[in-house]
Amino acid sequence: MPTWIAIVILGIIEGITEFLPISSTAHLLIAEHWLPRQSDLFNIVIQSGAVIAVLPLFPQRLRQFVFQWRDRATQDYAFKIAATFVLTAVGGLLLDKLGFELPETLGPVAWAILIGGLAFVAIEMGLRDRRVDDSVTWTIAIAVGLGQLVAAIFPGASRSGTTILAMLLLGLSRPAATEFSFLVGIPTMLAAGGWKIFKALRHPLPGAPSEDWGLLLLGFIVSAVVSFAAVKWLLTYVRTHTFTIFGWYRIGLGAVLFGMLFFA
Repeated sequence: MPTWIAIVILGIIEGITEFLPISSTAHLLIAEHWLPRQSDLFNIVIQSGAVIAVLPLFPQRLRQFVFQWRDRATQDYAFKIAATFVLTAVGGLLLDKLGFELPETLGPVAWAILIGGLAFVAIEMGLRDRRVDDSVTWTIAIAVGLGQLVAAIFPGASRSGTTILAMLLLGLSRPAATEFSFLVGIPTMLAAGGWKIFKALRHPLPGAPSEDWGLLLLGFIVSAVVSFAAVKWLLTYVRTHTFTIFGWYRIGLGAVLFGMLFFA
């Protein structure tokens, strides 16, 4: 298979799965069983493309942050995003200092995918006819920060999946939970990606092949375009639907991963 085709496929996978609550880590691990393994820098770059692409999908919030920043409600929302980001950043830097590295085996990912799927189905069943709110409280903001750290420690848990589950449990509506999860994820993932890119360029691994920047750009663009379309669809979908479909999808994906482990 030509390398550029593998890059396009990986960009499509990343673009679809980065913000949907189904774990981009799990899908990229599966893809790497059949596609050429790419560098960590490549994975970081295409993730950044997926993240940057969703910014235009929140024009109302962006206008508020730029033109209505004196408004108390706007400041409160922005402070909660900032506090969540700081909580996640401090925890992430601590994990980095302790030498924590994500496991790249299918076992932990399969368990995280399956447990998350069961949680989505169970929580959505419990939310039937339950009153929800659209206001992001400080309790919710802290829970989201902790949820992002949980997702960082357990690959396959899904950053968006973990944070959305936490907010649903705390009574936030699905559209509000989805928006806050995505807005918090933008600075979080861009900061994490920027830090990893800095480390990769400043301290390249001995003997590592040089990067093909043309292919990196291709992956970035594909991931960005697909991510924009996927997130735009999801923001519309959650206005009238539950997350149950994603729970059942995760359960099925978990079964596939355990099957891969069994027959490996």
